[in-house]
Amino acid sequence: MEEKIINISVIANAKKDEIIKLADDNYKVKVTVLPIKGKANARVVSLLADYFNISKNQVEIIRGEKNKNKLIYIRL
Repeated sequence: MEEKIINISVIANAKKDEIIKLADDNYKVKVTVLPIKGKANARVVSLLADYFNISKNQVEIIRGEKNKNKLIYIRL
């Protein structure tokens, strides 16, 4: 099983959900929900799972749960 750690910058309350690849391990993730009660984090995990074609339990926020800059662990 391949593992990957990526850095993401989250923009909450965006007009549409979107993932923009900036570099190999650096992404910008836009979500339409507000960062209230973990809703934005849940949407980020869901979007990344779809993007990498894996299940949501293979995506984990390592650092930055309450920050727009996050470190994400992905099991491919």
